[in-house]
Amino acid sequence: MSVKSNVILMASIMIVFGIMTIPGNVSAESNQITVTPINAEVSLEKTITTMSVPQDNILPWGTIRGEASDVAERYPIIIQFYQGEDPVHFAQVDTKGDGSYEYKFRVRNLDLNTGEFVNVFQGDYTVQIYKVIPNTDNLV
Repeated sequence: MSVKSNVILMASIMIVFGIMTIPGNVSAESNQITVTPINAEVSLEKTITTMSVPQDNILPWGTIRGEASDVAERYPIIIQFYQGEDPVHFAQVDTKGDGSYEYKFRVRNLDLNTGEFVNVFQGDYTVQIYKVIPNTDNLV
């Protein structure tokens, strides 16, 4: 293989490993789940979770995952990050066929101008996760 091919192969491997790396020291705790009826067929489920990212975090990625569950078809999952009362980051992800979902986000970036790493997330956050679920009983 040529030197150029070797460099491209090594860069590709490094990118894949970087994508697969998820901070082990970032913690989240589920606090509260509420369900609000929308109509006779679906309701809005809101989960409020706290996320803590330590100041000495060195890993680049964080992930929000949801287990397989009943979700209403064609409705995305909305994820909102707040630090205190200030909105920090919003995301929208689709569910997989089994109703699970996953959202990966950068916790730490490399500033290409300075060569320094910058923490995108640091400290405590409130994470609100919204999903539309089918009604299982007569809520409305």
